[in-house]
Amino acid sequence: MQKTSAWPLSQICVALIIYASLYPFDHWRDQGIEPWSFLTAPWPKYWTGFDVASNVLGYAPLGFFLTLSAMRMGWRWRAVTWSTAAAALLSFSMEGLQSYLPARVPSQADFLLNTLGAWLGACVASALEQLGLLHRWSQFKSRWFVRDAHLALVLMALWPVALLFPVAVPLGLGQVWERVEDALTSAFDASPFQDWIPLRGFELEPLLPGAELLCVVLGLLIPGLLGFAVIRQRWQRVAYLLLVLAMALGMSALSAALSYGPSHAWTWLDLPVMLGLGLGFVLALVFVFASGRMCLAFLMLALLVQQSVLNQSPESAYFAQTLQAWEQGQFIRFHGLVQWLGWLWPYVALVFTLSRLSRERLSDR
Repeated sequence: MQKTSAWPLSQICVALIIYASLYPFDHWRDQGIEPWSFLTAPWPKYWTGFDVASNVLGYAPLGFFLTLSAMRMGWRWRAVTWSTAAAALLSFSMEGLQSYLPARVPSQADFLLNTLGAWLGACVASALEQLGLLHRWSQFKSRWFVRDAHLALVLMALWPVALLFPVAVPLGLGQVWERVEDALTSAFDASPFQDWIPLRGFELEPLLPGAELLCVVLGLLIPGLLGFAVIRQRWQRVAYLLLVLAMALGMSALSAALSYGPSHAWTWLDLPVMLGLGLGFVLALVFVFASGRMCLAFLMLALLVQQSVLNQSPESAYFAQTLQAWEQGQFIRFHGLVQWLGWLWPYVALVFTLSRLSRERLSDR
């Protein structure tokens, strides 16, 4: 298979579908029925436009990216059939497993709509290929990006989506260690392993204004350096940096509007945040002239510093209350998907950076 961003994106789609289909993953039980009995069950009496749209749109990206991957393998005439069948098999498995979850209701309508969504996504990918648009994208990618940039492109594409989950500090993704510590303490409480858990000997203190400013600066610098590591020309890096700034503003405003209401879309953009964005933009411009390897090295440093600073502070009580409303209110439709992106994106980027630096070092020998 040719190296392409479509294949890892398709696997991300599979993971997100599994998560969304089986959430909340508890109270499993056997109802004494066959997992495939939903195929002959009566048609659902109550369904909404959102149910139809979510089932169709939820599988459309999977069909799209699977078809692109199949075409890269040379299966041009079988790509739509193969990807639709694979998506249908996944949907069938998820609906069958939902019969063991009391919070989920499997139905043949969901299965058919999922398959339809995958087929539509596959058809879109096939149509774009026939129109030559995918070839133009390949040419654009070869002009803008170095070889083996597909994993970096996936991370670059997921960063704006990760910003949708509300954060305590603007652009401060990855603040999870307090939650991890609480989860470990709860999981191993009164067990032989409870003494193995490393506990802090100090209380977490709120971030000082200077530390928050630093996190905002690094929050903009990190996606910029990630792109600079795989973008060829200097003017292309500047154009990409402007896009990063626009996405940082737009997605953060959208997250605030969805969380607190449209009237609060820009309340997060106070003077310290604007100063941090400005400093981050100017600092990123310095790296426009740096080599890809230097950008990777400073990207790793920026990730480590930001996560160290962010995770040395607690989430405020007000922010925790906001998250609870976000997770239990209308955003339960996301089933925590954006939440996991916001938590894990910096750490996946760190693993990618270490891997790429190690590979480049070995190639020099």
